[in-house]
Amino acid sequence: MNRLEFLEKLKEALEQDLGPQAVQDNVNYYNQYIMDEVRGGKTESEVIEMLGDPWIIARTVIDAGAGQGREEYVYETPQNRQQGRESSSSSLRVFALDTWWKKLLLILCVVGVVMLVFAIVSGIVSLIAPILIPVLIIAILLRLLRGRR
Repeated sequence: MNRLEFLEKLKEALEQDLGPQAVQDNVNYYNQYIMDEVRGGKTESEVIEMLGDPWIIARTVIDAGAGQGREEYVYETPQNRQQGRESSSSSLRVFALDTWWKKLLLILCVVGVVMLVFAIVSGIVSLIAPILIPVLIIAILLRLLRGRR
């Protein structure tokens, strides 16, 4: 696959979910990236192979924008894959529930919060109960006694 074919496939994949400006920005970015790498001594096919499948890149860009609720885009390059997407002022980090362990972590957090709330409520009840129950019994007895008179 050459540069133009790569960019055309990327454009086609992005057009399904992004607006024209976001599509053009991404296509321009990858075109410039490929050209810069070629100027740096790599062949066009090496750069395209390093980038990978344009449909996967498009899915990454689209998913990153969807997680923000607006048309945002993240440029996926071999460098930021290798760096583990270290945070910088221009990068966008998205936490998605796309793996089993992230879903499990969310479930465990929800269960933990529910258990914590239950423990707090039962602790408060156990502290108040020795005082509240006798007071309620006395109030009921007084009401019953007033009703007989």
